[in-house]
Amino acid sequence: MASTTELREGEQAGVWWFDLGHVNAYLVEDGDDVVLVDAGTPRDADAIAAGIRDAGYAVGDVTRVLLTHFDVDHVGALGKLGFDAPVYVGREDAAVLAGQDRPDWRNHKGLLQRVTLPFVVAPGVPIRPVSDGDEIGGFTAYHTPGHSPGHVVYVGDDVAFLGDLVRERGGRLEPSPWHLSDDTTEVRRSVRAFADRAPDFEVAAMGHGTPILRNGGDRLRELADRV
Repeated sequence: MASTTELREGEQAGVWWFDLGHVNAYLVEDGDDVVLVDAGTPRDADAIAAGIRDAGYAVGDVTRVLLTHFDVDHVGALGKLGFDAPVYVGREDAAVLAGQDRPDWRNHKGLLQRVTLPFVVAPGVPIRPVSDGDEIGGFTAYHTPGHSPGHVVYVGDDVAFLGDLVRERGGRLEPSPWHLSDDTTEVRRSVRAFADRAPDFEVAAMGHGTPILRNGGDRLRELADRV
C-alpha cells in the first residue's frame, strides 16, 4: 500500500517520500516551485496524485518533474498524471523517453527496457535533456551512468535524489545490481566519482529502499570505499 511521509521538519521541511511499495517517488518544495522526482509505474498514477494531495498540493501545482533515468518504474505514470510541467531527464535517456531512440537490445538492460516500452505513454509535455553540472532550480545534476546511460542524480538543499545509482538494504547503500543495470562497472565508477564530487548532504533519497535521513553523504562515501 502506498504511503506519504514528510522527510524533514522545521525550516527544512518540504520533502515528501511517496512509498509506492516497489519504488519511490518524491515531492519537493524548491522555492516557489513544486517538483516531482520520478514517477513510478503506469499503475502508480493514482497513488502519486494522492501523495501530492497529502502534501497539500494538487497535481496541477507541479511545475517541474526531475527524472533520474528512463525505466518503466520511474517514468510510467508521467502520461497519466495530466500535469502541464516540463520533464527533465539525462540527455541519453531523454531521447528514449521522447521516442527518438530505442534502448540497445544487445544489452540485457536495454532488452528489458524495450520489452516495457509499450507500457510507457509519452507525457505530452516538453522533455528537457539534462547534462552533467546543469542547475535546475535549486538542484545540480550529476551524470551518473551505469544503471542506464543517462542516469542522473540531483542534489540540492541538503538532499540527494539518487535514483537507481544505489539502493538501500538493511540501512546500508548498495550499488545497482548487475541484472538491473546497463553496466555495473560503470555503476561503481559513478558511485566513486559522485562521492568524490558531490557536496555533503543529509538525506539520501533513493529509488528503492528506505531513505536515509541522517549523514546520507557519509553513507554514500562508505559505499564508494567498498566498491
